[in-house]
Amino acid sequence: MLLSILYLALFIYVGLLLARRAVPDGSAAVILPLGCGFGVSLLAVLPAVLALALGFTLPAVLLAAAAAGVLGGVLLHRGVRLRGMAKDADCGALWACILPVALITLYLLHTHVLHMVNGAYHTGQSCYGDMPMHLGFIKYIAQSGEFLPCYPLLGGEHRFGYPFLCETVSSVFLVLGADLRTAYLLPMLPAFLSVYGMFWQLAHRMTDSAAKASLAFYLFFMGSGFGFVYFLGSAEKFAGIFTGFYTTPTNFVEQNIEWVNPIVDLLIPQRATLFGWCVLFPAVYLLWRFCYEGKRRLWPWLALLALPLPLLHTHSALALVFLCLVGGVYTLAQGARRETLLPWLGLAAVCGAAWLAQMLPTVLAQSLDGQHMLRLHFNWINGQDDGTLKDNYFWFYIKNIGLVYLLLVPAFIHAKPKQRWLYGGGLAILALAEFVVFQPNNYDNNKLLYVWHMLGCILAAQLLVDLFAKVRALPWRALGLAACCFAAMFGSVLTVGREIFSDYQHWSANDIALADYIDANAESDALFLTSDSHVTPVFALAGRRILCGSGSYVYYHGMDYADEYSAMAALYEHPNEGTLAAWDVGYVLFDSSVYGKFADADESWYAAQYPIWYENDGCRVYKIV
Repeated sequence: MLLSILYLALFIYVGLLLARRAVPDGSAAVILPLGCGFGVSLLAVLPAVLALALGFTLPAVLLAAAAAGVLGGVLLHRGVRLRGMAKDADCGALWACILPVALITLYLLHTHVLHMVNGAYHTGQSCYGDMPMHLGFIKYIAQSGEFLPCYPLLGGEHRFGYPFLCETVSSVFLVLGADLRTAYLLPMLPAFLSVYGMFWQLAHRMTDSAAKASLAFYLFFMGSGFGFVYFLGSAEKFAGIFTGFYTTPTNFVEQNIEWVNPIVDLLIPQRATLFGWCVLFPAVYLLWRFCYEGKRRLWPWLALLALPLPLLHTHSALALVFLCLVGGVYTLAQGARRETLLPWLGLAAVCGAAWLAQMLPTVLAQSLDGQHMLRLHFNWINGQDDGTLKDNYFWFYIKNIGLVYLLLVPAFIHAKPKQRWLYGGGLAILALAEFVVFQPNNYDNNKLLYVWHMLGCILAAQLLVDLFAKVRALPWRALGLAACCFAAMFGSVLTVGREIFSDYQHWSANDIALADYIDANAESDALFLTSDSHVTPVFALAGRRILCGSGSYVYYHGMDYADEYSAMAALYEHPNEGTLAAWDVGYVLFDSSVYGKFADADESWYAAQYPIWYENDGCRVYKIV
């Protein structure tokens, strides 16, 4: 663990030096979160680049650290220092705003990620579904050393079209010897600091007000719509928020409420979103200064920061493209001059070349090969496949987003011209997300919609603060702001409360023992036959390939898994040596999830043919020899 902490510290330190060099006039409150963004970006880039030649192995990881050290040395040689940063009169407001949310985040990470309770791993509501996939990807990349990795949730050879750099930033720590929980959590800490800090700094830079930035921060991270109204009918309904599974004021599908809280339902469970925003938010901050404040020298730093974005979070990369396109139009509208156009061309050339090199063999190839990927569909999750809407278009967003949505038009009118231009980039993202779906799950377009919403929260906060500043009587001003905050945030307060109290067993002591034995004794490239349970410890905890993973993963990654599913069913219900050999299955698992899925599973055939390789009270594993 100590080596992993030192490794991360090196990358964050170099990131801080890069931030200091990029924004020499920045205060510590700017440099710290911006440096975390740069540090995580380097952590994604350097080990991956070296792994292309060396595999994802210890030499590649150590050489990445050496490269980071050399970069840091060059910056120090050029006189970049962290001391002597500018004073920030609003620094106290920033930390007073962020610390409560950061404490909640740390507590949820502690209780949701491989939390040991009486010998079993527990988690919370939001991580029960996604986390096993992320753990498995992280472990597979580290233990296999394969890079570019193949897709480990299906037998055969399949492209890994998922943005896997959000996993390699943890795989490096497994390679260094850290345990899985430590590896999972370590890079999330600077990522959260970057997301929280850079959102506040962007809002502060746009509005020149700590009060507006703080209100915008809470409207975004703790904002919600009017879904709480559905739970006010009785004490039983209200109590159901804290006892049901996804029956919260921000995630209540029964009433078409699907605008989730970004902390508990996006950032904590969805690593791609967290690490994407960790780079996107500081990138938008630099874009604001580069484009709308005329700091043209910032373009190389913006390009450097955003280098890994497509394979960290493809949706964030697409959002940044649209924000830059509108920013480019703004620049042209001010008058096309050589000194203003060349930086844009440099930014486009560097990012275009680097992003295409990343995406052509991965994300773009999977978009073309995969099922149900690019298609037209209107009105996000409210639009049904037959073209009808579940709710009126505007009512859907009013009840889901709430006060911020109601204020968007007056807030846009009230905004300053440059703010309107940046928000125009958000409107372009909204238009795209409302008509085009980029993955099999329509819901995942929210990863674009939240970037539009982020900018809307800043404008809405500015409007509210300016409006209530005109109210002379302080008690009435405070009462009005409190009423607005209650209407805008009460749903998310309840949702976060539900997440704090949620507790589910993820893996039993027997599951953990099985994974430990596989870790120590199975080949790194072994293929296991398991059920398609999304929590199978063979993949999630041991990182071994399985014949057919859960449809909740592989379908929504656009994979055609009909052959693997048929082979899985056949090998459990009608096993034969030919099918085992055709798929190169090395081990066969029998546990409760197998019998729950295949009541007629023929374990006796395997028992007669092959030796038991491992068994405990919960499972038996046969080795195919």
